Amino acid sequence: MEYQSVLHKKLLEGSFVFTAETTPPDASDQDVLLKKIAPLKGIADAINVTDSPGAKVHMSALTAAIILAQNDIEPILQLTVRDRNRLALQGDLVGASAFGVHNILCLSGDNPKNGDQPETTVVNDINSLTLIETADMMRRKKQFPSGRIIEPAPKLCIGGAEIPTEGKPDPEKISMKINMGVNFFQTQYVFDEFILKEYMKVLEDAGILDKTFFIIGLGPFASAKSAKWMDKNLFGVDVPEKIINRLEQAQDAKKESMNICQELINKFKEIKGVKGIHLMGHNKEEEIAEIIQEARKS
Repeated sequence: MEYQSVLHKKLLEGSFVFTAETTPPDASDQDVLLKKIAPLKGIADAINVTDSPGAKVHMSALTAAIILAQNDIEPILQLTVRDRNRLALQGDLVGASAFGVHNILCLSGDNPKNGDQPETTVVNDINSLTLIETADMMRRKKQFPSGRIIEPAPKLCIGGAEIPTEGKPDPEKISMKINMGVNFFQTQYVFDEFILKEYMKVLEDAGILDKTFFIIGLGPFASAKSAKWMDKNLFGVDVPEKIINRLEQAQDAKKESMNICQELINKFKEIKGVKGIHLMGHNKEEEIAEIIQEARKS
């Protein structure tokens, strides 16, 4: 397959990539968004635009991704099936590509019952796997599921989500996603290199690493307290006790957290099959940019 986006081209060429994440603002002025992500421009290879994370509404993810693309920033549009039926999703895929948004991460979306408008009706007309399959059909067969032709077809680099829980992946499920059309995977936070090594070794033995690209999730902590919260509350996230102890004993927890990220990036780079790092953290664009800049030096 020829490359579908700038990010896809970098991955195909063997570049080690750094992606970041931003949540669109509660604002109707694009300058607010551009100011928020300014530290990452020219630093991150691509920026994920979240789609109402935590089921709390913000500026439209598609709109925010288009704004990034129009300002020479490579976006990854996080597209959830929670809020849109199949017709709306298909229209968004065509519209995104028309505006230069070619990377999509197909997700289910957080449950509105846990958000700030719990009375919200969930759509879930299709699931995230069907969205992957649909996006691949639209770019490869140049048609909608109805059979109507799309000319020109959208250029789409399709992403899927993975959680390296306890280093035990499901190779069959991952292979199924690849066969459906996934080009790359971004993972949940990983803070334990031994879990990641075990996870990637299972995928290597299953012959998966030559078929796709894995971008591993990571991010800075605000404090030891936040590290404990993530360990307890985020599904699939394991924060080793030694990291929590370092943060508790540090005079400057923020600086120590940045050091931990750098150490883990260096270790992750040595693991076969790791093709990039995905840096996350709520309103931590400046810290993430600093981490990426430092990591590129090594």
